[in-house]
Amino acid sequence: MKTSFKRFAWLVLLLIPLLIVSGCGKSSQKTIKVGIMGSDEKIWTPIKAKLAKEGVKIKLVSFTDYNQPNAALTSHEIDLNSFQNRYFMNTWNKAHKTHIVAFADTYLAPLRLYSKKVTKLSQIKRGDQITIPNDATNEGRALHLLASAGLIKVDSKVGLPTPKDITANKLQLKITPVDAAQTPRSLSDATAAVVNNEFAASAKLDAKKALFKEAVNQDSRPYINILATNKADKNNATFKKIAKAYQTEANKKNIAKVYDGLSIPAWNLNLK
Repeated sequence: MKTSFKRFAWLVLLLIPLLIVSGCGKSSQKTIKVGIMGSDEKIWTPIKAKLAKEGVKIKLVSFTDYNQPNAALTSHEIDLNSFQNRYFMNTWNKAHKTHIVAFADTYLAPLRLYSKKVTKLSQIKRGDQITIPNDATNEGRALHLLASAGLIKVDSKVGLPTPKDITANKLQLKITPVDAAQTPRSLSDATAAVVNNEFAASAKLDAKKALFKEAVNQDSRPYINILATNKADKNNATFKKIAKAYQTEANKKNIAKVYDGLSIPAWNLNLK
């Protein structure tokens, strides 16, 4: 009996290291949480499936407004996010004293001016209301868009203007900033609205019927959307693997399909 007990004890001692190694192997396979806007789920689902076959587990975390994903990233509720452009990221870092960095380009999403009441710019009349996104980056872009359309003029010395920087408004238009997610809904009251692509896609707005579109040129570079993470994780090998899985020909085709040409894959985009 004593001999059998000793043999059993030795067997247990030999198995313990194997069990520990096996357990560590399972726990080290971390699930990467990626913050996205809801409309991007159709972009990320095939990427998630592809990476799962390569041993990378992804959990998609959907957000409804632009203030949430960076806050979640900084507090480590998510590991990376895919919703913003470099200008937005830099503005956020400055305002919140954070250290979020870009590590891969995704797509360029030109802003558009939509309407359900008129079909061309010339039909916009004196005193009409136009809604624009109220976050600093998109508000400034929207005002530049309206200026390019000839509806207003803004101070040329201001990179990202606010309504206070409008220098001419010959039609006395009521420029109303609202939450970006609410811009499509505002079209039931306002004459027109500047709408970001993800919200335009969710609301099934027809880009071909847009009154005006933001130009795509060298000035678009700061507005290329990115994959972003905290500075401490910028060289994470798994994150680079995710970026590589995103920047494929298959995903180019999927972006074109999901957004019906609204957004342009930007990782090898030649801007002139």
